[in-house]
Amino acid sequence: MHLRAKMPSRAMAEAALPVLYSFRRCPYAMRARLVLHASGIAVEHREVELKNKPARMLAASPKGTVPVLVLPDGRVIDESLDIMRWALQTQDPLHWWPNDPLRLAATMALIEANDGPFKHALDRYKYPHRFGLADGAAWREAGANFLMRLEAVLVTQPHLAGEQQGLCDAALAPFVRQFAHTDKTWFAAQPWPHLARWLAQFEASAAFAAIMHKHSLWIDPSSLA
Repeated sequence: MHLRAKMPSRAMAEAALPVLYSFRRCPYAMRARLVLHASGIAVEHREVELKNKPARMLAASPKGTVPVLVLPDGRVIDESLDIMRWALQTQDPLHWWPNDPLRLAATMALIEANDGPFKHALDRYKYPHRFGLADGAAWREAGANFLMRLEAVLVTQPHLAGEQQGLCDAALAPFVRQFAHTDKTWFAAQPWPHLARWLAQFEASAAFAAIMHKHSLWIDPSSLA
């Protein structure tokens, strides 16, 4: 877990909430917000503009990507999966963290495939010109292979995590949603009815509505000095 120590005063640490730097449409930030919401951990949400990143966020995490969670004791967690792990190991009222070692291993393998090959294909399908490609057709097919893998899981159970939603669903849904929204007509025509149902349920959920609330842009006080 990526943690860096800061040194706030004891009074500040006791009074403050964790601070979450986020960007509404970023799938990594979305999944972190989903798990924080499921855990019931309150945070101070700071919506940022990625083209104009606030100095305080960069001071906490120089790599400049969201999400970034700054804990009241000054520690910084700046990887989405690490934020999810921290939240569910702090409190997990919905039992999203897989306690069975085999299920945990399977969950992490699926997340690794999502964050690696599928995200690689997704970026080139959605933004081909960023990568010097005429179109993203070949990468769409590469991404579809992964989605058929998810369809095979969802044929046998209602959620990727099993009978109930869990870590795996939260970790993957924002990326599947981004893939689906790149060409909704094409996505709807594909032979993955269970995946389509799963995604529709996610998008219609109260949790998704809650984490997609539109926050005003956070203004770094230091930028006003």
